[in-house]
Amino acid sequence: MTSERVSALPAAPSRPGGARLWLLGIYPLALIALLVLLVLRLGPLGVFQAAFPPVEDLTITRVRLTPGQFQVHVTNGGADPVTIAQVLVDEAYWEHTVAPQRTIPRLGSATVTIPYPWVEGEAHEIVLVTATGLTFSHTVEVAAPSPQPTRAFLLTFTLLGVYVGVLPVFLGMLWFPFLRALGRRWIHFFLALTAGLLVFLGVDALEEALATAAALPTAYHGTALVAVGTLGAVMLLVVAGRLAARRGPRPLVVAYLIALGIGLHNLGEGLAIGAAFNLGEVALGAFLVIGFMLHNTTEGLGIVAPLARTPPGVGHLVLLGLVAGVPTIQGAWLGGFTYSPVLAALFLALGAGAIFQVVYEIARLMAADAAEGLATALNAGGFVLGLLIMYVTGLLVAV
Repeated sequence: MTSERVSALPAAPSRPGGARLWLLGIYPLALIALLVLLVLRLGPLGVFQAAFPPVEDLTITRVRLTPGQFQVHVTNGGADPVTIAQVLVDEAYWEHTVAPQRTIPRLGSATVTIPYPWVEGEAHEIVLVTATGLTFSHTVEVAAPSPQPTRAFLLTFTLLGVYVGVLPVFLGMLWFPFLRALGRRWIHFFLALTAGLLVFLGVDALEEALATAAALPTAYHGTALVAVGTLGAVMLLVVAGRLAARRGPRPLVVAYLIALGIGLHNLGEGLAIGAAFNLGEVALGAFLVIGFMLHNTTEGLGIVAPLARTPPGVGHLVLLGLVAGVPTIQGAWLGGFTYSPVLAALFLALGAGAIFQVVYEIARLMAADAAEGLATALNAGGFVLGLLIMYVTGLLVAV
């Protein structure tokens, strides 16, 4: 009976190979390109352009303050070119230059340089007026010189990253001997607490990514960029976890994945700190630095929690701390000297996706070791406590 059914099935079509296979894949693209060319040359685009006014979407991405002048960086995210005609500073028209050219093409960028005697500590409003009369404004909340890539500022951002990223992670890892002395139930409690910490970090990173993406030019599709980063990080960590599982014990692999996820989050955190310092929107006083240290100390606890029953060597512990903490320094450099909202949104999304994937790995690790299941009162308490710890310490670090 079975052999009759198999013989009744149609034979599989022969598969083309070599150049013919590539031709089958390329010729639809060639037809699409030809269609686009025909629409541009013969299509009805001219009718639409004549019937409606141009759509202008100019985004001020960054304002640098140097002695005696503003440098305004703008990007055209609209469908049509935009021409900058006038500039107002504090409600007065002001002389300016535009480089590389006054008319900015779609997705093009330009820098408007405005000689202006700005006053340190005061607020200034900059308004760009286009040739069609539309205005795009930006307010410098607290005027302060923008950091230059000098040795002094490089050292400042490095120390900032060490204080708020590297040292807190290593301090948190000092709980490792304490965790090793605990029984299995309490280790699961701290793993659940770690999951709570990470879920809070993931939501925080996703919120920051969406907020940053909302300020991007419309053409960049900020929300889609966040989705690409978040889901891309999940897929990459799934593959990385499977490859790493063949070379080491699973708890160590999970610890490295946690460190990687926290490192990506701290990269975004460093970007936010450096950018806020650059834009003069925050004064990193001692209280705020201490707040970041307390907030990030819990990250070190999360890294070592999976290792309580399979202790690694000292070299692994040092490397785990560096993977999680050092990206804060690089983020502060990038944010302070060459802040890019596109990269900031992408890195924050990558961090969110990585963290959510790590939470899944922690749950799998606990499930494989828990005869009574994951949903115990102790585990639930640990998860909620992790969320509360991050919420309370997060109150100290609002940038």
